[in-house]
Amino acid sequence: MKGILGKKLGMTSVYNEQGNQVAVTALDVGGNVVVGKRTMARDGYTALIVGFGSQKVHRLNQPEAGFLKKQGLISKADLESTEATTVRQLCEFRMSETDLSTFTVGQAIKPSALFKVGEKIDISGDSKGRGFTGVMKRHNFSGAKATHGVHEYFRHGGSIGTSTYPARVRKNKKMAGQYGDTRVTVQNLSVVGVMDDEGVLLVRGAIPGATGGVLEVKQGVKVRRD
Repeated sequence: MKGILGKKLGMTSVYNEQGNQVAVTALDVGGNVVVGKRTMARDGYTALIVGFGSQKVHRLNQPEAGFLKKQGLISKADLESTEATTVRQLCEFRMSETDLSTFTVGQAIKPSALFKVGEKIDISGDSKGRGFTGVMKRHNFSGAKATHGVHEYFRHGGSIGTSTYPARVRKNKKMAGQYGDTRVTVQNLSVVGVMDDEGVLLVRGAIPGATGGVLEVKQGVKVRRD
């Protein structure tokens, strides 16, 4: 599926053609560049390698520097410079050989080349980390009643044990623990606006992660295509 990388800018609202206010999330998708391809003959599958963001070349490790140099995106002089910049994140997007042939290494990808207003997309990113949380916040437990002599047990999870058999706490028992900071994918979000000049994509509703987080924006996998 075709896709690009983006950075979450935050939420705002726009008005549609009917005059209704719609909550949208703005994504910075400018600066996406084709940095390589995966081919069936060499790699056994076809995919587009996309670069996003900016960082100084001297911060690259040797595998990254060797890959970008082989693609002709950086030079030996860039590796020795302290001011030269290159892409920061790399990501592969699987696509057919026919679609892959339409891209060339070094090409800048505009959002309008992949998405249009009204299209359904999937967005993946790391959710906000919430630290160590209890069962009510982490698993939506209802808690105990705050009446009839309940004492210091209002937000507890209840019994976690079993009877004589198996006489142990079962695996995957819902308990307090680390919540958030995991990979999350939200499907079938609607594209509200595509702004090539600003490099911004407007998506209806909320998307994973905090402001400034890097996201994968892909065509919806559960959308019917005739």
